[in-house]
Amino acid sequence: MDSSTNSLDDVSADGSTDYPDRNSTMEVRLQAQEDEITLLKSSLADALRRIRVHDQLLPLLKQQLIAVNPSAARVLNQVSYPDGCTSGRKLSTSSINDGFHHAAAAASQQSQSTVNNANGHIGGVVSAEHQNTLASLDKSTQTEPAMFSVSRHVQSLRLQEALPPGQLMVDVTRGQLHRIPGMEEEEDQLDEVVGGDQEKETSWASSVEEPIQPTTVRCLQRDDFQDRSLSPDEPGSVSASLGSDPNLSCRSGPLSSIQEGEKMLVRRNSEKLGNPERQRKRLDKKAASSANLLTRSPSLENRAKELIASAGLPGSRRGTYSQEQSIKMFIRGRPITMYVPSNIQNYDNLKMELPSERLELDWVYGYRGRDCRANLFFLPSGEAVYFIACVIVIYHINNRTQRHYRKHTDSVRCLALHPDKVRVASGQTAGVDKDGKPMQACVHIWDSTTLVTLQQIGLGNFQRGVGMGSLAFSIADSGAFLSVIDDSNEHILSVWDCTKGTKHAEIKTTNEAVFAVDFNPSDSTNIITCGKSHVYFWTLTAGQFTKKQGIFGKYKKPKFIHCFVFSLTGDVLTGDSEGNILPWAKSAADTKTLGKGAKETYQILRPIKAHEGGVFTLCMLECGALLSGGGKDRKIIRWSADLAPEREVEIPEKFGAVRTVAVVNDEELLVGTTRNAILRGSFSNGFVAIVQGHLDEMWGLATHPSQDLFLSCSHDRQVCLWNTEEHNLDWCITLEDYGLCADFCPSGSVVSVGLSTGRWVVLDLGTKEVISESIDGNEQLSVMRYSPDGRFLAVGSHDNFIYIYSVTESGRRYSRFGRCNGHSSFITHLDWSKDSCYIVSNSGDYEILYWDIAGGCKLLRNRFESKDREWASFTCVLGFHVIGVWLEGSDGTDINALCRSHNEKIVAVADDFCKVHLFQYPCPKPKAPSHKYEGHGSHVTNVCFTHNDSHLLSIGGKDTCILQWKVTGGGVGESREVPASVSSTSTSSPEPPAT
Repeated sequence: MDSSTNSLDDVSADGSTDYPDRNSTMEVRLQAQEDEITLLKSSLADALRRIRVHDQLLPLLKQQLIAVNPSAARVLNQVSYPDGCTSGRKLSTSSINDGFHHAAAAASQQSQSTVNNANGHIGGVVSAEHQNTLASLDKSTQTEPAMFSVSRHVQSLRLQEALPPGQLMVDVTRGQLHRIPGMEEEEDQLDEVVGGDQEKETSWASSVEEPIQPTTVRCLQRDDFQDRSLSPDEPGSVSASLGSDPNLSCRSGPLSSIQEGEKMLVRRNSEKLGNPERQRKRLDKKAASSANLLTRSPSLENRAKELIASAGLPGSRRGTYSQEQSIKMFIRGRPITMYVPSNIQNYDNLKMELPSERLELDWVYGYRGRDCRANLFFLPSGEAVYFIACVIVIYHINNRTQRHYRKHTDSVRCLALHPDKVRVASGQTAGVDKDGKPMQACVHIWDSTTLVTLQQIGLGNFQRGVGMGSLAFSIADSGAFLSVIDDSNEHILSVWDCTKGTKHAEIKTTNEAVFAVDFNPSDSTNIITCGKSHVYFWTLTAGQFTKKQGIFGKYKKPKFIHCFVFSLTGDVLTGDSEGNILPWAKSAADTKTLGKGAKETYQILRPIKAHEGGVFTLCMLECGALLSGGGKDRKIIRWSADLAPEREVEIPEKFGAVRTVAVVNDEELLVGTTRNAILRGSFSNGFVAIVQGHLDEMWGLATHPSQDLFLSCSHDRQVCLWNTEEHNLDWCITLEDYGLCADFCPSGSVVSVGLSTGRWVVLDLGTKEVISESIDGNEQLSVMRYSPDGRFLAVGSHDNFIYIYSVTESGRRYSRFGRCNGHSSFITHLDWSKDSCYIVSNSGDYEILYWDIAGGCKLLRNRFESKDREWASFTCVLGFHVIGVWLEGSDGTDINALCRSHNEKIVAVADDFCKVHLFQYPCPKPKAPSHKYEGHGSHVTNVCFTHNDSHLLSIGGKDTCILQWKVTGGGVGESREVPASVSSTSTSSPEPPAT
């Protein structure tokens, strides 16, 4: 017997874990926020140091300006800086213009010739006396020059007009060179550095990757502050320029640096004015070497500058628009630059609207039997009722149709069927919202025919939600009352009036696990609970509970009492972890043992050994016979009224142990198993699965390129092929390692599955055999993607590489073609271009990189050239076309996956908060509206459209649920190759329109 099955069968109910709450997620997020706060504190402390240096340089700069142009003194005197502090009074526009125009006029009187600078302002050539004065000041100060420019709301100061003739403002088309404060002593080292590591998109200081256009290069701006500086561009130009420390740009005020013009290079006054040709070569060398150095070691100061420039919190997502048609988005304070395609002429006027398409829940794959009990019932309408994730499924076992009750806001954990066999009660866990705050749990009473909610009970009363198997209707009074046990530490038992929705009584039961509760069918004042090492008999009188504990006496006390039922004679029968069925009866007080005054007790009549391993379920038939379901032995045994065994049957090992049993008729049964399957059968004919699902967290999902098939893979090591038209499982195989990603070859005959160990296998869809196997590194694989023409396979790994394979023989033969090396974190998503020559990829540190595969797996440094490239698929979560899917405050991991429809009209998003979103495509502006759909009880890990866009598949993480959504509206499917199914239908409970 499989060891994993044994361990699953032997697990006790108190050891069964529910879906973990998001506490661990919130702790990780909190730690990340604390790291950001530490970063900001360090950055601010460094900024204060730079401000002090800046304030010390102001008098020298003022003297330099006055020495060059005495007429500028009148303007500068309008702003005072006592003790090096900036005045609160801002320069007016008129005074700035008047002063500097006057200074420029005075300077122009001495000029011998004039030239136009990059801003269209006039600069002159200074006299020899002024040049000597400037040179002496330059050598004495040994400081960096600064470029002054006023805020966007104030006109430029035109500082070049205050320069003497000969100080030229030169147009520059190179990338901007930032210098890291505090690294001046490494100047000699920078001169020696040439080349280096590959440049990263998320580099904080280098702009070498920015496209260099023949025309003026405009920089991305809002009202934030960025460094701007000046440098020579041609041999023979005068290299001296007026300025200050580049760190001055981090200060806001009347002279805040917000340069709207060209990107320029900064040179230091500490560099001697020597041979212009030598200086130019030295600057060019520094520009390249500094870019590589800063890419490898982004400074804290430059990162702080980006954070401050984003004008948002460390976890914010801000979008800024540039005149050079680029967008900068911030995630966790990190800038991500994306270029606007050429077909978008006016980005600001784009309007984001809700898509005309919508989703309707069509089918639910899976059943929650692994850690829940008493969650399968059969209705007189011929339908089975069960749940998974947040959805309660009403499945017609003959017509093979589904209806869905979807009013729960978090994972459903228990069910109870009303005596009228129509009404159903369902309880959910409390859970937490996206901010980590606990939500309120409740119990819904609803009509299984109309799917209308009749009563909502106990909203906010059940701490941490309702326990598993902790609901029961009273029978003696036709279901007037409902008993509930919550999931708090004290496991509070409460009784509610089903009609009024009011609480009748409550009491704390025990700190141990409680597995089941029920009313005595002949007396609604008697309630029984069982769980870890206990059976309690409760009596409710005038709103007060009294408790009597079952006495095991001379018999061994079992570790767990899993279940119980009432016999037709009124006795209580329990099933325990030792495999025994224990009959209990009320007996007279034992005065010899308990002394005088002892009251009547409940004691065991005689134990009956029923199963090997535990007894997980008991079911009483109308004829008085009893059914018991075993754990380890996987048997269902029928017992006579006097508890003599009559018949037995063993369910197949691959389905696990028996979790619960529901009676269809005198012969037929429904069986829920611990391996999340529902079986239908009888003692005579055996059992077959009518519902199946995965056992553990799912991440891998892929749809067939031409058929109504999709494949899923899970941490349970199973790879399953499903039919979306027939709503069933075609086949399932178990691998040595669990799968995390998959993709179908365009030929449709094979599928590749990436595993957790760096190994990947190719499966034949017809034979289910492994026809090829390879291994890339020793870390898990995160994405598999075939090129549209089927000639290549890209394998993204957590070792930061993308491995490229040549594919021949319709996907049956593979050979290594190359490797894409350049990401600084693990690969998360990738897509191929429509011509199968290029790849775009995302990584764990929010990089967007482009690769030329046909050219030898080369990294495309100029990302601007890829802005108009067409992509065969779009699954990358970072990109210009999907900026709008990111919510404000996203931390970069809130979106797990997205998928664009094949008709390129809509994009579906799987988020970390149990929701599926539907956006229009493209959605390149922040805060794009979307339709939101609930149903998953855990983070949604993947989404994928079928080949004809008729359906969308979404898979949950810990909820082990696959939801199949039908795409409606918007003309979707007008040219479908396969008509919609008419053999099976699905309806859901009425709910408000998605928003």
